[in-house]
Amino acid sequence: MKPVIPLMLLQEKLEIARQLSLLGVDVIEAGFPISSPDDFAAVKEIAMQVGNDVQEDGYVPVICGMGRTVLKDLERTWEAVRHAKRPRVHMVLATSEIHLKHKLKMTRGQVIENAIAAVKHLQSMGCYDIEFCAEDASRSQPEFLYEVLGEVIKAGATTLNIPDTVGWSMPPEYQSLIAGIKANTPGVENVVLSTHCHDDLGLAAANSLAGVMAGARQIEVCVNGIGERAGNASLEQVVMTMALKGEEQMSGMWTGINPVYIYPASRMVSSHTGMMVQPHRAIVGANAFLHECGMHQDGRYESLCYTAILSCAFRHEGQHCLVQAGRSACF
Repeated sequence: MKPVIPLMLLQEKLEIARQLSLLGVDVIEAGFPISSPDDFAAVKEIAMQVGNDVQEDGYVPVICGMGRTVLKDLERTWEAVRHAKRPRVHMVLATSEIHLKHKLKMTRGQVIENAIAAVKHLQSMGCYDIEFCAEDASRSQPEFLYEVLGEVIKAGATTLNIPDTVGWSMPPEYQSLIAGIKANTPGVENVVLSTHCHDDLGLAAANSLAGVMAGARQIEVCVNGIGERAGNASLEQVVMTMALKGEEQMSGMWTGINPVYIYPASRMVSSHTGMMVQPHRAIVGANAFLHECGMHQDGRYESLCYTAILSCAFRHEGQHCLVQAGRSACF
């Protein structure tokens, strides 16, 4: 599980990073160090503090910084994260024709050369946990995507991030994308495939789970599903779906997340970003444990696990469920 921390003040970022560590996330993507001195300082501080806070069981999250495949980006990012016990650099390069032509103004050959050079440059500085992001992968020509990914694997990349950058994919499409990469990319068995889904059609969580079903083993998420435009895949939705359905419907898939800390993380992110959580938002919304339908009320009286299935998995600040309509009750 790999959540991303949004842009905010250093102390706020540090608090959220600590909360994510309590959740038990595998990787914390702390920021974009080249973007500003403040973001560099925040990522570095998270790497030094949270990235060195080893728990009794040996757990400590990977601290990741993001940058383009531009040498100055890579150098700045590595300088920020290298202080962590488990540092990672996540580099981004587009692979779709529309990006090559209108943004990068590069040929396919130049893209491959640039990607390989970026991996090699990171290795020369001592970074060996390297994530390569094929921006706009879902709109890229499949054969070229397989070629680029195969070359960065050969160069030394350890994680491949496959984004649905525009958030247009449906779950069968995204599942097919990941399956195609698994089947056609040389060396893919030696790396981790990651999902990265945007929520423009409200399908980011569903697409992420479809990617897992096809073989992805890292899911990039945000608490409360925040992110640019309509947001990114929601940590809480992905985690709780896998907690409830992973064993039966997803071939035993699971995460190491401790659900008890989801709600506090949601409140903290909402407070620090100023982004209100919609009352009807799944898992963390104020109404997520509220029943208004009479039939559901009766079910709640008969069984504490009826309808509000999530109350069996974690506690909503000590409040199990509210039943509302006519007479109200709090369990």
